[in-house]
Amino acid sequence: MTEQAKVPAIRFAGFTDPWEQRKLGEIADKVTEKNLDGNITEVLTNSAEYGVINQTEFFDHAVAKESNIAGYYVIAPGDFVYNPRISATAPVGPIRRNTLGIHGVMSPLYTVFRLTDAVDGTYLSHFFKTNGWHGFMKLEGNSGARSDRFSIGDATFFEMPIPVPSSSEQHAIGSFFSRLDDLITLHQRKYDKLVIFKKSMLEKMFPKDGESVPEIRFAGFTDPWEQRKLGDIAERVTRKNENNESDLPLTISAQHGLIDQRLFFNAQVASRDMSGYYLLRQGEFAYNKSTSADSPWGAIKRLTRYEKGCVSTLYICFALLNANPDYLVTYYETNRWHKAVQMIAAEGARNHGLLNIAPDDFFDTMVSLPESQAEQQTIGAFFSRLDSLITLHQRKLELLQNIKKSLLDKMFV
Repeated sequence: MTEQAKVPAIRFAGFTDPWEQRKLGEIADKVTEKNLDGNITEVLTNSAEYGVINQTEFFDHAVAKESNIAGYYVIAPGDFVYNPRISATAPVGPIRRNTLGIHGVMSPLYTVFRLTDAVDGTYLSHFFKTNGWHGFMKLEGNSGARSDRFSIGDATFFEMPIPVPSSSEQHAIGSFFSRLDDLITLHQRKYDKLVIFKKSMLEKMFPKDGESVPEIRFAGFTDPWEQRKLGDIAERVTRKNENNESDLPLTISAQHGLIDQRLFFNAQVASRDMSGYYLLRQGEFAYNKSTSADSPWGAIKRLTRYEKGCVSTLYICFALLNANPDYLVTYYETNRWHKAVQMIAAEGARNHGLLNIAPDDFFDTMVSLPESQAEQQTIGAFFSRLDSLITLHQRKLELLQNIKKSLLDKMFV
């Protein structure tokens, strides 16, 4: 798009007129009404990710004190809020619209404004999700004394140029992005429900500590489960990458499993010479003893996405002898094995981020599993299909989000 043309790169059919440029102050007024009588008690905040949201819901606790909210601005449904707090996703702070359908109050640290002219609020709310207004903010404002807060005066803020097409084109754009948002929300909910469902099944389809059968079981299986040492069903893998058979450095991600280290860290942490690393082949397992909030006792994952790769010798690697691999993958996604590892970890080692666990002790840890290979396979196949469904919805969600991001760049001047 050229500056002279004042039209977006992508446009709905039937619209050909150039867009106008209006100042924000020409289409909106700052809201300065205070909650002096204290009648409104719903305290709202503005999040770059979630938009205008109840403060308690966002922070998990009330931040504002009841004695202070008399000085807060009253925000009506449809009003806009500028939050000067900056972040990676909102480099000049976010502007979001109150779509909750309720009145609330906002901290006077925020700038609240209300449309006064015939500009479609839905259109404008999507414009503020682009970075088309960021250049003005960076030129006219600054981060001030605090690096986490953007500073711009009210008079300057309301000089912000706003691209305004015809009312019918505004409506078409606003409606399109609202429908796209609804579709994204739908897939987000499906994804979230599947993740919650999997978490519930992981809890119920494996026996609790001290029990020999799970709460939920597939029909036809009645035998009690058994406890086996890992060393009885697996053998340690210690082959080295001596001939540089692989140049792929791997790391373990709690979410993505064994993954190319360069993709996960956006850099190669391993040394260029990986001849001293373990060579892991597809189907084999690795235990990373490093702890994190997501994996407090380390993580055990199976190599599935690559034919082979190299892992640090700090990992404990193994190949299965006589157990179903899909079952074991799922078992190690539960917390049922944590107690066994906890018992052999050296006291205090967890505080340093790396568990002090000897390989021989690790292979003495007990694994809970059905005696029947058929039941192991049924459980493994069930969770494998569930993982595929979760991945499918995750990819659809990411695709829609990427489409939206691209179109926001191309459908606004």
